[in-house]
Amino acid sequence: MGELAARWEWRSFGTRFGEAEARLAKRTPGGVQESDEIYLLSGAGDNVKVRDALMDIKVLREVNADGLEQWTPVMKAGFPLPSAEAKKVLESLHLPVPPTLRANYTLDEFLEQFAGPGGAIRAVKVHKRRVRYTVGGCMAELSDVVANGKPTRTIAVESEDAGGVVRAVRELGLGGYVNTCYTRGLAALIDDQPERYAVIDAGTNSIKFHIGERDLEGRWRTVVDRAELTRLGEGLAQQGVIIDTALDRTVTAIAGMVDEAKRHGVRAIAAVGTAGLRIARNGNEVVAAIQKRAGVQIEVISGEDEGRLAYLAAKAGLALATGSLVVFDTGGGSSQFTFGHDASVDERFSVEVGAVRYTERYKLDGVVSPGVLKEAMAVISADLSRIDGRPVPDALVAMGGAVTNITAVKHHLASYDPALVQGTVLDRAEIDRQIECYRSRDAEARRGIVGLQPKRAEVILAGACIIRTVMEKLGKASLTVSDRGLRHGVLAERFGT
Repeated sequence: MGELAARWEWRSFGTRFGEAEARLAKRTPGGVQESDEIYLLSGAGDNVKVRDALMDIKVLREVNADGLEQWTPVMKAGFPLPSAEAKKVLESLHLPVPPTLRANYTLDEFLEQFAGPGGAIRAVKVHKRRVRYTVGGCMAELSDVVANGKPTRTIAVESEDAGGVVRAVRELGLGGYVNTCYTRGLAALIDDQPERYAVIDAGTNSIKFHIGERDLEGRWRTVVDRAELTRLGEGLAQQGVIIDTALDRTVTAIAGMVDEAKRHGVRAIAAVGTAGLRIARNGNEVVAAIQKRAGVQIEVISGEDEGRLAYLAAKAGLALATGSLVVFDTGGGSSQFTFGHDASVDERFSVEVGAVRYTERYKLDGVVSPGVLKEAMAVISADLSRIDGRPVPDALVAMGGAVTNITAVKHHLASYDPALVQGTVLDRAEIDRQIECYRSRDAEARRGIVGLQPKRAEVILAGACIIRTVMEKLGKASLTVSDRGLRHGVLAERFGT
């Protein structure tokens, strides 16, 4: 056969595709097709398979700047397969060609000689059920796949127009997913490689990064979990915009996280932005700059969504008794509150109460007099008036960098231990003790405190004051610390089963 037109292809494998599935469900399918195929895998080479009793080869011609792959069909040959065609198959799989070949091969003969036990080729029996759609002029398909008895799903977009494929992928909400061709996806499946996903949480004060790995039973294991303090919101309260130096620090951190995620072989990266990007007048420009310079699209989520995702993370990570629950997450630019009971969310909201603004307004990064501290606490209390007069909850859970650092200081952790931090109970006396400790020291002196992340030294006093005020307003003498946060909620919602 002559070469057919080359097509640009994008594909991802996984258990579920969240919003993309919902968006496809609103469209009318263009058709449903089932097939049984045999893929030939060698660890390298082109896409080689047997379908409809034909040896079928597609050759990878190019990978463009967007990560799309351009594939060209170059063979559809029937059996028995002439030796010249068998040679092309081996060459396409980047395997040596024996000095002598049969004059022709039946399928069974080819598999016996080259894909038998100990052979260089793995033959993977694949059953596909493909549902096809049209998205932005491109062909899209959502498929249920069983390979050598192991199930998975795959979603794909293809067209001769590379730009159209990119737009269709984004239209489906799959911009953060990594393009994975069929041969790599099948090899990962039959080798039982766990699914890995990454989440980046671009906060006002810190950028948090998490890679989770899901085992065969659907349980999550942490591969990477860290944060970098970039102070994206530096000067935001005064100027109303994110300044260039803060953007530069943030882009550098995010670009490093994206590279690390790719080295770990993640299937997708979900990136969300919070209060700083919601508030800043130049938020859209900042998101565009991060996309261009770091290669990841930040989705700026609402304060209500922050609260909902935090609640989801807390419920998933702590063995909480039934009853009323308040989960709050205080960051650099805002605090999110979610009120619920058992597994139900009753109310969620965000208030612009964050550590950065009070640090800058009252110079809480240095030694602070009792009078200035009292004034700052009074303003924080007034700004938190939305939680006044509420019933005392059965449980209060706090998350975020401020409370996890306070917990690390309580435990004198020279090296952060998330397992020890998770579930720690902090009482008012411990918070008061640390407030006094920070109040009487400037940022440089605070950096010597065991357990305190050095870059958080400037904002830790304000964060502690917010936490202490929340406890008082909700009538709780203690709270439970969740090391899990927004990033874990995003992981569970976007990529969970």
